[in-house]
Amino acid sequence: MADNNDNMKMRVARTLKWNTVDKVATQILYAVTGIILALLLDQTDFGLIGAILIFQAFAAMFIDSGFSYALIQRKSPTRLDYSSVLWFNITMACAIYAILFFCAPLIADCFQNDQRLIPLSRVMFLTFIINATAIVQTNRLMKQMNVKLIALSNSVALAAAAATGITLAFSGYGPWALVWQAVTLSAVKSLVLWLSTGWRPVMKFSWRSLRSFFRVGTGMMGATFLNILFQNIYSFFIGNRAGLVPLGYYTQADKWSKMGISSFSSILSSSFLPALSEYQDSPARFASATAKMNRFASYLLFPACGMLIVMAVPIFHALFGHKWDASIILFQLLMLRGIFTILTTLYQNYVMSLGHARMIVVSEIIRDGVAVAAIAVTLPYIALSQPGHITQGIVIFLWGQVAASVVAWGAMLWVASRRSWRTPWQFITDSLPYIAESLIVVALLTLIKPLISNPWLLIAVQTVTGISIYVLINFIAGSKIQKDLITYLRAHLKK
Repeated sequence: MADNNDNMKMRVARTLKWNTVDKVATQILYAVTGIILALLLDQTDFGLIGAILIFQAFAAMFIDSGFSYALIQRKSPTRLDYSSVLWFNITMACAIYAILFFCAPLIADCFQNDQRLIPLSRVMFLTFIINATAIVQTNRLMKQMNVKLIALSNSVALAAAAATGITLAFSGYGPWALVWQAVTLSAVKSLVLWLSTGWRPVMKFSWRSLRSFFRVGTGMMGATFLNILFQNIYSFFIGNRAGLVPLGYYTQADKWSKMGISSFSSILSSSFLPALSEYQDSPARFASATAKMNRFASYLLFPACGMLIVMAVPIFHALFGHKWDASIILFQLLMLRGIFTILTTLYQNYVMSLGHARMIVVSEIIRDGVAVAAIAVTLPYIALSQPGHITQGIVIFLWGQVAASVVAWGAMLWVASRRSWRTPWQFITDSLPYIAESLIVVALLTLIKPLISNPWLLIAVQTVTGISIYVLINFIAGSKIQKDLITYLRAHLKK
């Protein structure tokens, strides 16, 4: 038993390492590209792409239909299982692309009849078909807890996409630079995965195999649909009511906040879900694993998000000057929401690994009910603006997202604790020490802020100070999570 536990611990550690390497490399490339494009393109360019991304998010969900989650949750999927999901994904992608191709003029009608959206969306939506060819390849590697090739495909694809986007932006192609950047990213990633994995599908399709995933897949798709709906409905209302320029500011804030939030959620999902699925028949081991995962996530999550919220102003000023100042408060609110989003995703992994996907739908319905109420209250103010504060109404609107995320966290906490053989209070106490320590760090960094005017110097001082104080506090408190992390890093740095 001890050998099995040690083996699983090392597999999770290796997966976390490569997921982290992947996300760090990805975000560095993504950040550099994003900074250059944000300086070269204007707010309307990002607003146009932001409008298209609303429809892209929903279409991508229907293409996969939740089957990728079901494949990971299943202990031993067969080659026919993988192949059936692949052929289903590709067929759905082609069908949805055809529908959206002809509906492109209707998309333009939703955003003040801006005709530029028609050709832009028709090319952008090609990514549906390309991405559909890569879902199963990525899924197999995640199931095997082997993310080296995923990291490779992401890095190569991002480098190619960056070169494409920057070249076109410098050449004056405006929003087309962002469109072809997205197409290049999807195409190169899929190509690398198909050339490097060696896996090939069988030329067969089994409805019986596909139906076996319906319980978990459709349940997860329902939760994903509600999640995507309330992530993108805000962009829709902003573009529809306030216009494409305010949507551009929101899109920029959303993009930069998601770099950290989505990466963190992805690391946790791809690292913990495959491991947890192997503990689903052992309540004691499952409960112990969730406790450790809660503490590990909290150790990283709360100081990182807290520091980014405090340091948002110098970060935006250092990277963009004052061009995107209206995005700063939006970024801070989205980071605050992201804390609860990540915790909710973590808890969903616990429930998902046990196959209780319908409970995730219940928690999402609760959150979305509150979100609808928040939208009803704040929607009349969304187009509100003042000189020097063009996003004033959007700030009010975003507080609805924050409130909805808090409710979603509470609902998912209740569901996950009941399914993980632990109490809600035990889940909360896993995080409380790291919340308290992070608040201390945030308070100290806030005091430093007025003392330094140069944004680059302020970023450096706040970063070093924040990390040093946080590590010191955990050292004094005898944090086992920090000790394990340092031990692991030392062992691998010596290799």
